[in-house]
Amino acid sequence: MLKGKTVLLGVTGSIAAYKTASLASALKKLNADVHVLMTQNAVNFINPITFETLTGNKCLVDTFDRNFEYSVEHVSLAKKADVVMIAPASANVIGKIAHGIADDMLTTTVMACRCRKIIAPAMNTNMFENPIVQDNMKILERYGYEVISPAVGYLACGDTGAGKMPEPELLLEYILQEIASEKDMQGLNVLVTAGPTQEAADPVRYITNHSTGKMGYAIATVCARRGASVTLGSGPTALKKPQFVHTVEIKSAREMFEAVTGQAQEQDIIIKAAAVADYRPKHVSGEKIKKRGGELTLELERTDDILAYLGEHKRQGQFLCGFAMETKDLLENARQKLQKKHLDMIVANSLRVEGAGFGGDTNVVTIITENEEVSLGKMSKEETASKIIDRILEIRASESEGRTKETRVE
Repeated sequence: MLKGKTVLLGVTGSIAAYKTASLASALKKLNADVHVLMTQNAVNFINPITFETLTGNKCLVDTFDRNFEYSVEHVSLAKKADVVMIAPASANVIGKIAHGIADDMLTTTVMACRCRKIIAPAMNTNMFENPIVQDNMKILERYGYEVISPAVGYLACGDTGAGKMPEPELLLEYILQEIASEKDMQGLNVLVTAGPTQEAADPVRYITNHSTGKMGYAIATVCARRGASVTLGSGPTALKKPQFVHTVEIKSAREMFEAVTGQAQEQDIIIKAAAVADYRPKHVSGEKIKKRGGELTLELERTDDILAYLGEHKRQGQFLCGFAMETKDLLENARQKLQKKHLDMIVANSLRVEGAGFGGDTNVVTIITENEEVSLGKMSKEETASKIIDRILEIRASESEGRTKETRVE
């Protein structure tokens, strides 16, 4: 994912420095070229050899290291860098950078970098809340740095409050958001739906399905990384809410209908990956339905057909993509849905195919439009999401070119 990308990690004097080792390892597994710069104080918390072992690159501490190949190292690294993250960032280093002080390898390299720079503060709560530190972080933001809000919790000093460095998984998301993808969706508004719905029968029971939301979440994440402004309408799932995405949590099909239709007109692309219930109990009991002798019959009624509504009210230039999960006659049923609901594209997959279906981390889909059917092999849901988005952008570009030619002819 990050092959050909260079990431500079700055490590300062904080007990949280050990977490950066996990971040460096995660980046290396994604094939990034990772270089670690440490302050002299950071060496008191973690040995540079740890980072050298994890990254395969020399960990730099001294600006004038006579045992390392001379090439004005801070400048050469700065030119290579695609993103810089200082994690943990101490109050001392934040203050230095905010006021242009470059007196070691880390600060001189950061000053020479033209790429995106991300700061993850880590310090005692009182230090973090000190007006001087707050002002220094605002200065950095004014100069284009991104400052990640620290986590709140129990600190190494024994205090409880803001100042914890976020977990490596979150820091990785910030780096991926910056460099994982080309920003070819910049300026586009995208609405994605994901997960199941729950249709209550009484205060205890509900009707639902096996959807986990993984496919929709992958699509939302990919769109955000490619620069889109993403709204995610999410049914109840066990997944962590994706970063850099506006998530609207819903439960029922009716709530999903209201959430989607209320924001549909401002969207450039709508991707309906949610498994919304087709039916709901007609009468919802206010009390728990008690077990009695004999059978129980629940009368069901149709829910609102969200995709049909979107197709009927689609504005010019808007792209509408649906999903079809089938157990038989996959392509025939999916194409019928494409036409009936006035979709631009439908993504079809079968519960009978190994590697597809609910709950897994892979998918096997066929992308269907009016004029073509493209079958994708088994791949991760994130890879599948990327392929779907690639095709949507290709179609939009082709249609835009066609409209431009028509305008010229007129």
